[in-house]
Amino acid sequence: MNHIVSFCMAAVAGAAMALQGTFNTAAGKVIGIGENTLLVHLIGAATMALILLFGFGKGDWSKITEIPWYGYLGGILSAVIIFAVISGMSALGVGNATAVIVLFQVAMALIIDSFGLFGADKIPFSWWRILGLALLVAGTKCVFYKS
Repeated sequence: MNHIVSFCMAAVAGAAMALQGTFNTAAGKVIGIGENTLLVHLIGAATMALILLFGFGKGDWSKITEIPWYGYLGGILSAVIIFAVISGMSALGVGNATAVIVLFQVAMALIIDSFGLFGADKIPFSWWRILGLALLVAGTKCVFYKS
């Protein structure tokens, strides 16, 4: 996949995450945060089952035992993420919560890159990356500013 397509896919993911958080927060206010987190995962599982049923998967289930131990934590983290997003957006608002989410997502990603954790390619530490993170901190503070 070329860089332009990859950038566009990342942009779609970012926009979808803000929308998903907003939709989940609205539903969570009605049925409860935990209940909606479960509902989201049930709907997501059913959606993926249909996608795979129609032949869009290209994976190999026979290799499931080859997944590293941390590869199984994604489902747990997905539940934690959705629960935390609903909680954060309910209390802080969509923009404020998303700013904090992005800040900490980038900070953790930089740690993973710097040490090459969990099979990720190691991207050496750079002061430019720290400057970028500092600017994200400043940007997050700006998002929280009330005029």
